[in-house]
Amino acid sequence: MEGFGIFREVVTAQEELRELFGEPSKVVQNKSITQLDEHCRNFIARSPFLIIATADENGNCDASPRGDAPGFVHIVDDRHLVVPERPGNKRMDTLRNILDNPHIGLIFMIPTLQETLRINGRACVIRDADVLENMAVNGKAPTIGIGVQVEECFIHCAKSFMRSGLWKPETWPEKDRVPDAAQILGDHIKLPGMSVKEVAEGLADSYKNRLY
Repeated sequence: MEGFGIFREVVTAQEELRELFGEPSKVVQNKSITQLDEHCRNFIARSPFLIIATADENGNCDASPRGDAPGFVHIVDDRHLVVPERPGNKRMDTLRNILDNPHIGLIFMIPTLQETLRINGRACVIRDADVLENMAVNGKAPTIGIGVQVEECFIHCAKSFMRSGLWKPETWPEKDRVPDAAQILGDHIKLPGMSVKEVAEGLADSYKNRLY
């Protein structure tokens, strides 16, 4: 397969996948629903964090985190929700992708809960003031939001969280073993005259003064 020359055995057909893993159980086949029922609504209301997956018109993919106080995602009705767009780095990868390709995938997480809620659908970038006012924080409503028309919802099993131990504090690394974001960013951007200390100070200022 073009572009994967370092790998010797590449799976190229869905039939081969089925031969390797078999068919999904009836539980898995039947767990997907097409609207936000009371369980999905409750999950979203308690979730402070989600991952948004999008792709541009050429299929180039992006996965981007969003987080705020639990319930920050606004549920409009059984088929529609809105994710507020807070101040960021102005790359706007997710937003630009949506303008080219409306397909979207969301994974909602709740701390300590090992199952996640997955929602797939179609998205648009909205400026509806009456909707966005519902998501104001400290008196600041988001300028825009990501409107999602829900097409599929289902609970994803806990195996990845169990394997990773993500919610188990005893598995978390010591502070001195965590990667230094300022060092990484400084090495990547390579701006003449900008020290790692200045990068760290810039990050700290952004986190303190420009969350909303």
